[in-house]
Amino acid sequence: MKLKQLTITFLTFCVAAFSGMKAASATSFSVIADGLYNAGGLSFGPDGNLYVTEAGIGGSGACVPPPSGQGDSLCYGRSGAVTKIENGKTKRILTGLPSLALPDGTGGAGPRDIQFDATGKPYVLIGYGANPAFRDRNLGKTDLGKIIAPDFKTNSWTSVADLANYELANNPDGGDVDSNPLRFVIDGNKLVAADAGANDLLSVNTGNRNLQAITTFPQDILSNPIFPPDDTPSNEPAQVPSENELPQSQFATQPVPSSVVKGPDGAYYVSQFTGFPFPEGGAKIYRVGADGKPTVFADGFTQLTDLAFDTTGNLYALQYANQSAWKGNLDGSVIKIATDGTRTTLLSGNGLESPSALTIGSDGAVYVTNRGDRPGQGQVLRIENIKSVPEPDSALGVLAIGALGVGWLHKKRPTQPLIDRVMALK
Repeated sequence: MKLKQLTITFLTFCVAAFSGMKAASATSFSVIADGLYNAGGLSFGPDGNLYVTEAGIGGSGACVPPPSGQGDSLCYGRSGAVTKIENGKTKRILTGLPSLALPDGTGGAGPRDIQFDATGKPYVLIGYGANPAFRDRNLGKTDLGKIIAPDFKTNSWTSVADLANYELANNPDGGDVDSNPLRFVIDGNKLVAADAGANDLLSVNTGNRNLQAITTFPQDILSNPIFPPDDTPSNEPAQVPSENELPQSQFATQPVPSSVVKGPDGAYYVSQFTGFPFPEGGAKIYRVGADGKPTVFADGFTQLTDLAFDTTGNLYALQYANQSAWKGNLDGSVIKIATDGTRTTLLSGNGLESPSALTIGSDGAVYVTNRGDRPGQGQVLRIENIKSVPEPDSALGVLAIGALGVGWLHKKRPTQPLIDRVMALK
């Protein structure tokens, strides 16, 4: 069983084995957008403005069961959007996009990422977060689980690739059938996407040709895993062992690839969120080279949601939470991995909570979608004045190689005013 109700619904490297130095930072940040609904990926457009996706809060339409088959259903609406941030003001420039969410509006699976190609043409990835067999059967024609090409002037879009249907037809990892694409990168005329539900990396031509899996990611075997107490609130009761169950010394957990970026060396770098029970220090960054085989670039992270390279080859990793999410502390971190493997924590907590995505601006600042699991409370932060202050060494190793919201924490049903506020902003 794929126990991972994701709601979130992630140079040339030749690094020797390294015990990195963790650092605190003297950074500051400003809030440049607020009031977003399940904010996801963000990207700068050809006009220099910042664009961010909002997965929305689903709606009162038909529903599909969650991946485990237990807990609250995910219900459909058209509350997804793309928002532009220009001169300190936000404006929804694409509305009515498909959205799927838990009854309280959390766990939004809708618009999850946006990227622009070399000509300035935008593409938007729409998440899903359930078994694709239920999509068309229960919801009718919808673009959940697809990549679309929007036209902001006409508030319309065309479908480019059906990633969820690929999982239904092929199921590359051989596990449960589940699709939840979260992030993608444009590589020439290819769109390369990380499907957190399917545990694979997909590639498709921008002309909707040659949709195929580049690779799948292996399960992790946890030794003496730490589970939440049996009375922990959960939208998926099967995730929480009962008090009568014996502790498991070995536990297989899903990889859950959450993001993909292309490195300066031409390889793809993929972040790992990890599946339940979201082990602290259990998340990795994979490198996928020309041979299509994933190898571990760096490990020791917790619940990664996004990655980004800057112009000098430094890699930035975003942690959704520094502790297992079921503990309830959703303070996240932005971690910089220098080209020599040194790690610096630029920002941890202090207002950074359940962040979902990041990008690097031409000004060198780091832009982060904050509180990405909270409808109506999402933000975009601009992190500046990045000056690290060394702390004592810690054993955060970089391996030698050549480079959620968490819906099960919430059960309250949304009020109609919440839905009304979303629709009024469209």
